[in-house]
Amino acid sequence: MARGVKKSIEEKIAEKRELIGALEIRVEKEKKELEALLDEQKQQEVESLYNFLKASNLSINEATEILKTQVCMA
Repeated sequence: MARGVKKSIEEKIAEKRELIGALEIRVEKEKKELEALLDEQKQQEVESLYNFLKASNLSINEATEILKTQVCMA
């Protein structure tokens, strides 16, 4: 069975560089998507905390003071 034409070392190097470039672009895209997901998660957590404070009739300052006393006691 005959094999294809053997690639030169220059061609192999060029292919690897191209592959690495494509992977770097992919990594940057994935990082941006991860950052967007983390921002969305943070927003959901903030909204959840806000809803809890509102349901508890606590202001941000009151909640902060309560947390400060609890953290200092721990």
